[in-house]
Order: sequence, then structure tokens, then C-alpha cells
Amino acid sequence: MRNKKIMIYAMIVVLLIGGIGLYILEQNRFDMVEQRVEIPSSTGKLTGTLVLPKNAKGKLGLVLFIHGDGPINATHDDGYKPLWERLAGLGYASLSLNKRGIGGSEGSWLEQSMDDRADEAREAIRWAKGHPLIDPDRIGVWGASQAGWVIPKLAGKEPLAFSILVSPAINWIRQGAYHTREQMIKDGYSEKDIQAEETYDYRVRQLLAKQAGYDEYLKIAQGSSVMPEDRWTFVSKNFLSDATDDLRHFNSPVLLLLGEEDIHVDWKETERVYRNKVKPELLTVAVFPDAEHSMLSTKTADSDFRAVMISLFMPRQITVPGYMDQIEQFLKRLTAG
Repeated sequence: MRNKKIMIYAMIVVLLIGGIGLYILEQNRFDMVEQRVEIPSSTGKLTGTLVLPKNAKGKLGLVLFIHGDGPINATHDDGYKPLWERLAGLGYASLSLNKRGIGGSEGSWLEQSMDDRADEAREAIRWAKGHPLIDPDRIGVWGASQAGWVIPKLAGKEPLAFSILVSPAINWIRQGAYHTREQMIKDGYSEKDIQAEETYDYRVRQLLAKQAGYDEYLKIAQGSSVMPEDRWTFVSKNFLSDATDDLRHFNSPVLLLLGEEDIHVDWKETERVYRNKVKPELLTVAVFPDAEHSMLSTKTADSDFRAVMISLFMPRQITVPGYMDQIEQFLKRLTAG
């Protein structure tokens, strides 16, 4: 009898585990078609993913994804997939590339300037315009964070159909200072500690301003956040980035999405500058009260366990309510217009 009970309990456990596994698989099965692509470019091959609606008919609009900072792959570790699915449901294709040095893309993203990234996006658009399923007049962009310095440059070189920007910064130096202070406040540091860190950051900026080499940086480097040499090279190329003047290049609709709990980017500055520089008839702004930099709720962003559980069991609810709705409404208005 005892052995029989053990067998029954074991079967129940196996069925539960199997059922959970099937549920996770179903939740992470997205209604779209993903195709691996390779795009030749003047600075080496680019690889990525082209996402199409199932049973696509006629010419499709396209959203080119432009990443933020870091070694990001085409799917952003599957984080883009819920939005890709929503876009596919609207009849849009999505194109996202592995950053250089990631997933078979040649080169190194840490050797790129923001102008390099804009030129790379132009090559992706040129490739997309030659695709038989893509409408060359309906190609727009989605970009997050650091893409806020890339997309305005791109808009001055390409006739974009639209631009969707998530948590973009305006000025690299001010953004860095804002993040340092807000992160240290959140982590419970004293004002004295914060000012000491700001003094150190000022010394680093002085080195960057005089184009100092990595060895000179190492002489003053301190703490646990010492940059490796390739990161120093990247920062040296880009620390003067400022989107203010480039915002005048927008000549098509712009959707700006911001989070009130963003400790990486001063969203109030971003909103103010966009409203001052982008033609009001082109600009739509949505600010989410409980959203941080990546459009996650603060509860989700502050808990790795919660983020993993939502990603597994409810991936379409990983971002704050209304975020993807805003994108859908924006694109529907373009279609209606």
C-alpha cells in the first residue's frame, strides 16, 4: 500500500511538472514568424532577426529596432518578442540586429560612435527596402535609451515613416550625473558619499575632455566600477553626445515613452527638450507613473525573481500596463491618417 501511494504521489508530481512546462511553452509561443537574416555592410556582416506576421499578404510596414547600451542580441534575450507579436498583429514586420561582436555580427559595438550606429541603421534600412514583403515608404524605428542619440541622427539622413523612443536621454554627461546621484540615493548612500563620487566623476570627465589614454585613467580609477579598456574607448568616443540639436531632424510622427521612476534618465529634462525641439504636431508623449527605464514596474525591476517568473508565465505582461497599447494606438493613427 505504501509503495502504491508513493507511486501515485510521484505521478502527480510528474503531471504537475509536465503541466507547468506545457503552460510555460504555450505562454512563450508567439504568433509570428521569425527568420534569421544576414545583412552585408561596409564594416562587416550584420546578423539578426526579421519577424513577419503569419500569412503575411501585400506590402508590410517595418519597425527597425535600435538597442540601448550593452552587448545586446537581436531578441534582447527574448524581451522584444511580446512587442514583436503585437506589431505583427498590426501588420508590421520587425527587424532587429545583433550588435557588432554578438551573435555572428562582425566587429565590436564598443568601437562604434553614435554616428557609426546611425550609419549601420541606414544600411539595415537599405536592405529592408529591397525585401519583397516590405513597403519602403512605411519603415520606422523603435529605440530605447542610448538609441536616443542614434535615432535623431538617423532621422536627418533617412525619410523615416515614424520614430518610437523609449526612455531616451538628451545629454550623455548630464544623464550620467543624474544616474549616479539617483542610484546612490536609492542605495542609501549619504550626501557626503554622493558628493565624493561626483568629485571623482568630474576628474574622469576632465581626462575624457583632454583625450587621455587608458593608462592615465587607471592612475585615478577607484572603486568596483573601473572601466575595462574597450569601455574607456567607447566612452571616449561618445561622452559628448547630446541629442538637442539633432531633434530638429524629425519630420515624421514621434512617440516618446517615459517612466516617472526612471533613475537612469531624467525624464523631465527629456520631455521638456523634446517639446521644445520637435514640432508639436508631430510629437506624442506618454509618461507612465510606475515605470522605470525599461518600462517595467518598479516592483518587477527591483526583483530578479519576480522578473523571471513573469517572463516565464506571463511574458506579455512584463512591461507596465499601457506601454504596448500606446504603441499600437500610435501606429493605428498613422494608418488612419
